[in-house]
Amino acid sequence: MEFNYNDRVLKPGYTSCMGCGEALAMRLVLQACGKNVIFTNATGCSEIFTSRYPTSSWNAPWLHSLFENSAAIASGVYYALKHKGLLGKVSVVATGGDGGTADIGLQCLSGAAERGDDFLYVCWDNEAYMNTGVQRSGLTPFNADTTTSPAGKVSFGNDRCKKDMPQIMAAHGIPYVGIGSCGYYRELGGLVKRAMAIRGPKYLQVHSVCPLGWKSDPAKTIDMAKLAFETCLYPLYEIINGVTKARRAPKDGWKPAEEYLKPQGRFRHLFRAAEGASQIIRIQAVAAANMRKFWPEVAVPQFALDAEAKVAEMDKVTA
Repeated sequence: MEFNYNDRVLKPGYTSCMGCGEALAMRLVLQACGKNVIFTNATGCSEIFTSRYPTSSWNAPWLHSLFENSAAIASGVYYALKHKGLLGKVSVVATGGDGGTADIGLQCLSGAAERGDDFLYVCWDNEAYMNTGVQRSGLTPFNADTTTSPAGKVSFGNDRCKKDMPQIMAAHGIPYVGIGSCGYYRELGGLVKRAMAIRGPKYLQVHSVCPLGWKSDPAKTIDMAKLAFETCLYPLYEIINGVTKARRAPKDGWKPAEEYLKPQGRFRHLFRAAEGASQIIRIQAVAAANMRKFWPEVAVPQFALDAEAKVAEMDKVTA
């Protein structure tokens, strides 16, 4: 049987790792954007596995930018289209990983948002600089083990909480901010369609499981992404014209954080170290805070309340 892939924005042949959540998210998000789009793509996994010389999986206009300036290139494309009177006929979508977005690309992205440049920016959030050796990024979770925040005798890994990029972008007053997940892949198209229908700067962040960097089972990518939400360690919501609407809470209730942490090698040390249990409690308290922030109408489970109480007690002792 022959398949016709001419309607695909991202054609088969890209060389992503087995179980790559980013590749799945990219295929669906880009398809929802459509081919009448000019894409910019920061250096990173998404660029490397789609454009290995001399081939390319891109079936739409595509520009490879430096690590830090995907948003700046997109701004240039936007103003060129505006000058030629093509706005409304051709759209602009910028993409980049968490490092190229939240760290070295933040300045260009912030500037575009302040100017009101009309394009969608999509961040593939796999929570580290995966393409260059699994180094910590601003979106790496608390206590995760990476090559630049290694867990060991003097550290539990990354000692900073994950940078809240969606709220940073919302603080610019832009009309659309969305957070999606490769685990809820059927919902990605809807997020894109709502964003693309709005004029002005838009930001979409997609949680993208990386089995290599997370040291997780490639066959469990979708399960891992769902657990991130079901434990409330990765809230999913939209902010449209300043109004926040969260994805519905899990019908069976929130799950303990350790169900998400345990299958990942990057958190393995927390289950082995003598003081690891106290760190898991701190992570559970982070999840509890997310529950209250985005789902105030849903009861916080007792295990999360217990974690908050224990954290308060621990902090009181060390004060």
